[in-house]
Amino acid sequence: MYTLANASLEISILDPVADRDRFGVRYCTGGYIFQVRDVRLGDLMSGPTYPDSFNWFDGQGIPDAFHGQPLRDPGATDSLALVLGIGLCDLLAKEVISFCDWEVSEESDQITFHTAHEHSGFAVELARTVRLEGRTLRSTTRLWNRGRAPVPVRWYPHPFYPHPEGDELIKLNAPIAAIDHAGYELRANGFIARRGWPWETGHYLPLNHRGQDGLAVLQRHPKLGLVAATCSYTPAYFPIWGNARTFSWEPYLERTVGPGQELAWWIDYEF
Repeated sequence: MYTLANASLEISILDPVADRDRFGVRYCTGGYIFQVRDVRLGDLMSGPTYPDSFNWFDGQGIPDAFHGQPLRDPGATDSLALVLGIGLCDLLAKEVISFCDWEVSEESDQITFHTAHEHSGFAVELARTVRLEGRTLRSTTRLWNRGRAPVPVRWYPHPFYPHPEGDELIKLNAPIAAIDHAGYELRANGFIARRGWPWETGHYLPLNHRGQDGLAVLQRHPKLGLVAATCSYTPAYFPIWGNARTFSWEPYLERTVGPGQELAWWIDYEF
């Protein structure tokens, strides 16, 4: 693993080569934040099976994904497709056929992963940078379309937080429609809270939000009380999900990048 550290936090980031046994066809292999550790309080992130086990599908920490929009020839008859940030994948078998190669650049406060993809007429260059400044962790993604075909992009981060002691989970900077759900409720103070705790199964809910600016999230945390996150974009789709071990939210970015164009975005995690 790679490590970013200062007097407050230690960030563990998976190595695309040395940690290859932790990857599958779901999460990006460059810039995968595996754990955030407070030097006094210990691990701050969780996962659907954490701390007992790990598997590539469920993940852990703060993974992110392009898998919702695989790139392939519309007329293709096989199940092969390019998944950005991973490589050539067999979608039917859920296997990686050929992982992409990342060039890794390390600095004292950041690590950058850079790769290039080509498949079925698509040509995409991708850079992912994880930077630590104080107690702020920024994940930046930059994408260039080097081919002749438009590139549809569907990306989301999937931060896994441990459950707080109380039922309140998150509060957004965007108005939210009323919630009628077995696992969640919207309280008068604006926080989305758990219902029916303890949970025996997972609970998934797409939020009906009316955000117009970049998303900001306040998240209850059992060790820090309250943490935050800020996106540079407004989510096109924004589900929340949790099980007995973890709670997460998924702000989807959806764009189409034309030939010769580039797209960049970031998300900050405040601890």
